[in-house]
Amino acid sequence: MQVQQRVPLTRANLTAARLSMIQATPAEVGGGPAIRSVAIVDAGGVPARLYRDGDDDALPVVLYAHGGGWVMGGVDTHDGLCRHLAAASGWAVLSVDYRLAPEHPYPAPVDDMVRALTWLRGPEAPRHGLDPRRTAVAGDSSGGHLAAVTARRARDAGIQLAGQLLVCPVIDPMADYPALDEYGLDREEMAFFWDAFAPAGVDRTQPDLDPLRADLTGLPPAVVITAELDLLSAEGERYAAGLLAAGVPVTAVRYQGLIHNFPRKLALFDAAHVALAQLAAVLHRWSEEEP
Repeated sequence: MQVQQRVPLTRANLTAARLSMIQATPAEVGGGPAIRSVAIVDAGGVPARLYRDGDDDALPVVLYAHGGGWVMGGVDTHDGLCRHLAAASGWAVLSVDYRLAPEHPYPAPVDDMVRALTWLRGPEAPRHGLDPRRTAVAGDSSGGHLAAVTARRARDAGIQLAGQLLVCPVIDPMADYPALDEYGLDREEMAFFWDAFAPAGVDRTQPDLDPLRADLTGLPPAVVITAELDLLSAEGERYAAGLLAAGVPVTAVRYQGLIHNFPRKLALFDAAHVALAQLAAVLHRWSEEEP
């Protein structure tokens, strides 16, 4: 087994880059624990994988968006993480296999997340043992961006979420990235990701693409995890500060000495398990609150 091999990100190399992320998953993430139930579901026309470890017939549920720069990753690359989160928190986890850019640029991934959330809030959810009144959104890296946007879309639709978990999130399409390329995620990759997701002609100043420009009042409580050696840390922390200034309860934690998206890499970093325990503890607390 090996960690992910760096493949220059171009459209011509994208198939190889996607395969590299899949092949590295056993070494970086591990298999995750055995849990009570893992099922493939059709979430309003969006493919998804549902993880349940609790025995309650009405579990609270986390709507999860995987990372990978909107162009890579899927339910398989994040299977281990979702298993750990379901086992540690007692919440169900619905991992969304949203459409990927550049084949399906903005707004396709956002639309898929919103459709899955709508499905969770509808009559089908109780048939899967889920409580539609207790829903949170979560995501890592570009999935953190999708989770943040979905939380705002939910607020605008009058949907009250329990909270949002944003792990090393992408936030700012105009960010001035620090020179941390040697620690993994680099500036050229971020340019490729943004160009694939929001290509020329798309207004990147709209709140769906730049959450910092949105009205942040009334959003659900947030946990924002960042890493010292991640070039995305500053924008994630700016977003946490913006939420706090808007009156949103926020817990923002920077893990020192860690790289981008370390919480997914449970087989490599002890700190990943600490971060996961933090997320699980917050979910435990949210589950005790009145829906």
